[in-house]
Amino acid sequence: MKIQFESQLEYQNHAINSIVNIFEGQEICQSNFTVTGINDNLLTYQNDLGIGNRLELLDDEILTNVQNIQLKNGLPQTKGVKDIKTMDFSVEMETGTGKTYVYLKTIFEMNKKFGFTKFIIVVPSIAIKEGTNKTLEITNEHFKGLFDNVNYDYFVYDSSNLEQVRDFATSSDIRVMIINIDAFKKSFTDPTKDNKANLIHRTNDRLNGMKPIDFIASTNPIVIIDEPQSVDNTSKSKEAISTLNPLCKLRYSATHTEKHNLMYKLDSIDAYEQKLVKQIEVANVRTTDNQNQAYIKLLKVSKKPITATVEIDVNEKGITKRVSKTIKDGTILYDLTKRDVYMDFNVNDIYVEEGNEYIQFSNGQFIKIGESIGDVDEDSIKRLQIRKTIEEHLDKEMKLNQIGIKVLSLFFIDRVANYRYYDENGSALKGKYATWFEEEYQKIIKYPKYHSLFEKHNHLNTPIEKIHDGYFSQDKKGHFKDSSESTSGELKSNADDEDTFKKIMQNKENLLSFTEPLRFIFSHSALKEGWDNPNVFQICTLKEGSKSEIRRRQEIGRGLRICVNQDGERVYGFDVNTLTVMANESYEDFAIGLQREIEKEEGIKFGVIEKHEFSNITIKNENGEIVYLGAKESEKLYDYLHQKEYIDSKGKVQDSLKNELRDGSFSVPLEFEQAKTQIINVIKKIAGNLNIKNADDKVVVKVKKQVLLSDEFKDLWDRIKYQTTYRVDFNENDLVNECAKNINYEVSVGKIKYVYSKAKNKITKVGVEIDEETLIKDKHIDSEIIDYKLPDIVTYIQNETNLTRRNIVDILIKSEKLNDFKNNPQKFIDKVIEIIKKTMNTFIVDGIKYQKLGNDYYYAQESFLNEELTGYLTKNMYQNKNDKSPFEYTVYDSDIEKKFAEDFDKNPDVKLFTKLPNWFKINTPLGTYNPDWAVLIEKDNSEKLYFVVESKGADLGLDIKTTESSKIKCGKKHFEALDSSVELIQSNNFKNFMEDYL
Repeated sequence: MKIQFESQLEYQNHAINSIVNIFEGQEICQSNFTVTGINDNLLTYQNDLGIGNRLELLDDEILTNVQNIQLKNGLPQTKGVKDIKTMDFSVEMETGTGKTYVYLKTIFEMNKKFGFTKFIIVVPSIAIKEGTNKTLEITNEHFKGLFDNVNYDYFVYDSSNLEQVRDFATSSDIRVMIINIDAFKKSFTDPTKDNKANLIHRTNDRLNGMKPIDFIASTNPIVIIDEPQSVDNTSKSKEAISTLNPLCKLRYSATHTEKHNLMYKLDSIDAYEQKLVKQIEVANVRTTDNQNQAYIKLLKVSKKPITATVEIDVNEKGITKRVSKTIKDGTILYDLTKRDVYMDFNVNDIYVEEGNEYIQFSNGQFIKIGESIGDVDEDSIKRLQIRKTIEEHLDKEMKLNQIGIKVLSLFFIDRVANYRYYDENGSALKGKYATWFEEEYQKIIKYPKYHSLFEKHNHLNTPIEKIHDGYFSQDKKGHFKDSSESTSGELKSNADDEDTFKKIMQNKENLLSFTEPLRFIFSHSALKEGWDNPNVFQICTLKEGSKSEIRRRQEIGRGLRICVNQDGERVYGFDVNTLTVMANESYEDFAIGLQREIEKEEGIKFGVIEKHEFSNITIKNENGEIVYLGAKESEKLYDYLHQKEYIDSKGKVQDSLKNELRDGSFSVPLEFEQAKTQIINVIKKIAGNLNIKNADDKVVVKVKKQVLLSDEFKDLWDRIKYQTTYRVDFNENDLVNECAKNINYEVSVGKIKYVYSKAKNKITKVGVEIDEETLIKDKHIDSEIIDYKLPDIVTYIQNETNLTRRNIVDILIKSEKLNDFKNNPQKFIDKVIEIIKKTMNTFIVDGIKYQKLGNDYYYAQESFLNEELTGYLTKNMYQNKNDKSPFEYTVYDSDIEKKFAEDFDKNPDVKLFTKLPNWFKINTPLGTYNPDWAVLIEKDNSEKLYFVVESKGADLGLDIKTTESSKIKCGKKHFEALDSSVELIQSNNFKNFMEDYL
């Protein structure tokens, strides 16, 4: 089975273009240099031509490109040329959204547009190195298909294979090197310490006394840094990166610690809202009312002054409560708790040495940080965690196996011996976790509700040893062993772990197939980085109490990717993609802790509005053109919010603003009225919290058969249920003329400029300095000389748009802009392609015609009974109190949808309504479209009106030809073709809907 890759995901192409467009205006060019050949005969050597990247853009041109991209993406703008001198550019993408795919496709786009050929991917760990290599392997066919079978090669740097370095330097094709930062960060200029440097920095006789790093640096490579917070986080690492002599550094991470010229941002909030990752639900196993012993848990210690924070059970007004208290040497716990069971627990000593923190009590007992006494037996809790994980797994198999999705569960453990150990003869024996798993699994599969599952997939006849296995490091005897980790829980690199990651990556696709019986995987907690399998639906961490806490983001990151079916295609939607985390804490604590980690790692300030926040909102200017609000107007809005005390001095959203947003009374200054909806949407996103679900809240929504089978609902459904086909029809001449008009109006490309600088030097005791009085700095001169060959513009545009050559020639001639093409060919071509694509999109939507397929093609009403709908009681469900909907609850995706459900349910004119299920889809040229609501309204107690209502598009503000707004237009034409007196309406609230259409 092969994973299929999608090349037209909007958010990924947006991220790619945000980097590629930095170099807009750059011509295709390369630099040449001499490379000494590798010879065994040291008396002779040969010279070959080396080929490297070359940048010809001026600093101010790059700055302009960067600022335009940042404005469009709603990001803080880079201030000046000095901020781009190091050519560092950052991309922030949430774990699981395809970061590796994005930077790999960026490589091919930059080669196609600018001719760049030399790329180095620097990674922090063996896990990411193996993962990147695996992705290059499985995308080979995909990228060759997308980029005209382009020649390229990739390799993992190996210090013993110098031929790879030479090929990297001399090849005219794309070359991609993957290298771990540890392979080249040990460098010494002192010749006496040469033997301590990495081989890449040592002179080599076979290279005529040169160093491998010299060959690499001569290519002026584009350096891609994967997880920069772990790569160049020390001065040595930064120095190592600079020895590569990069043309630029592209930095990709979900958790940047330093954001250099941020170009694109898809943070965890964006990823959840756009359903680009799995939604998270948290389950946990805990005890209640277990307060019969002296319960003490050590949470943390502090050095100045020496204190400890513990969790204990105290008596407050006759009620025993579990609370956190700060204690010090000599504290008597009985005095704190007023409970006899703590009589012998006086604090003798608090030890604060890092990695060895503990408290010792007067009765001789002691506890380490993270440990507890007086609680239920830890093994009992872990066994229950295993049991519940198996149940969650089988529940998901019941739902997902029938649509071709294999379910995987992942257990992280921190002692391999708990899963497998060896006797004195070296024979493998099952550890307690393996034994518990098999015992619990054998019990659970006998539950009646799973009979149909095992009948279909024959799991009952699969030997139990084959459905679970361990992925651990192995010693020379082939025995599993613990991975080495630091006191902070990070993996220490070694060859054994490298082999384990190779095994994980090699089996990545096999694990997704039903033919592979393995479904439950146990792995060492230190190997968390390598597990990015898209079909991991359950993660259970069985950690020892004294071990360091596993970060929540790291834990969930292994299961966030969207799942794939048996054809390797991604299957979207939260109804399918839910990651269940078996947490070692309550749902509330997990959510609070995860939010705190995201704030720290991503720099997101939840509930804080920043001055640039509104800059990329679109408005119409006095000429009717769509433009961005911009940084200055955004600051005006920020100042208005501050003056009205909606936010405090640090931008923190106040309750007064939340209340006005909730009741609809929030207003903006008159000059911003046309952008009010977009402004509100920005504020609502900032004022909200992470949408993490509680597994205990999950329920199956029941169908109200008396509504579903009623005559009125049947009448409503019969009007909307039929399917259509479409064709696109438009006039070629009109398209040509519109493209030409838009190009004439929007394209203005100036001449390529030269920059001239001159200054005298002063030699003083300080050193050689520039004489500022003689400095002529960055004087720009237009060039009348065209010393480059003009590219085949017609073929280039044809490849990107699929228009005929005749149409393209007509467009270019009628645009009357071909002189701009001579000024700067590549910049002109890019702008023309962008305008043609935008215009074509408009024509496709305007020219689409739908036709009903016939009475035999429709969505059956019975599907409401056959398709299970689930939701979370306290998070995304509204109880339909009146008999107007076929569901007991409406499962909503946004606050707007929740408000619609409430208003539909309460308004007496609304007789029937339903949130349309996700299987109700309309085909469009831009992908399938799922409207929000179907509604029956009775006007004046007599006239019946039928509507399909769309609230998603209302969030988009102005129609700026987005894919979503185009799909909605197609949806309107679909219902017009059905000719069943149903109208598709867009509205952002119920009041406007009723006023405008009734």
